[in-house]
Amino acid sequence: QVQLVESGGGLVQAGGSLRLSCAGSGSIFRINRMGWYRQAPGKQRELVATTTSDGDTNYADSVKGRFTISRDNAKNTTYLQMNSLKPEDTAVYYCNANIRRIRWGPDYNYWGQGTQVTVSI
Repeated sequence: QVQLVESGGGLVQAGGSLRLSCAGSGSIFRINRMGWYRQAPGKQRELVATTTSDGDTNYADSVKGRFTISRDNAKNTTYLQMNSLKPEDTAVYYCNANIRRIRWGPDYNYWGQGTQVTVSI
């Protein structure tokens, strides 16, 4: 009943840019923390960036100054603007969110299906 759907991945040359989007749909009262994670082949999934409903942000050291996370609370959507991309940014990028489905209910954690980002030399 609740889904996170990512879009915007693709193939880009090193130094280029991509913008990822993640939209929540279904029975949602409020989305609290939203974030992006990535997983490269043979590696563990790692945090890229997170944002709270108040707009506070947190970034992995490897992307600071190059990536920007933002959100549109009215659209239940978060974005990841990725600039100055490097080959080591190649990975499947996953959206993650803590979602409250009813006003006085608990938050549940959800994952999107992932979107591939490939950065060529």
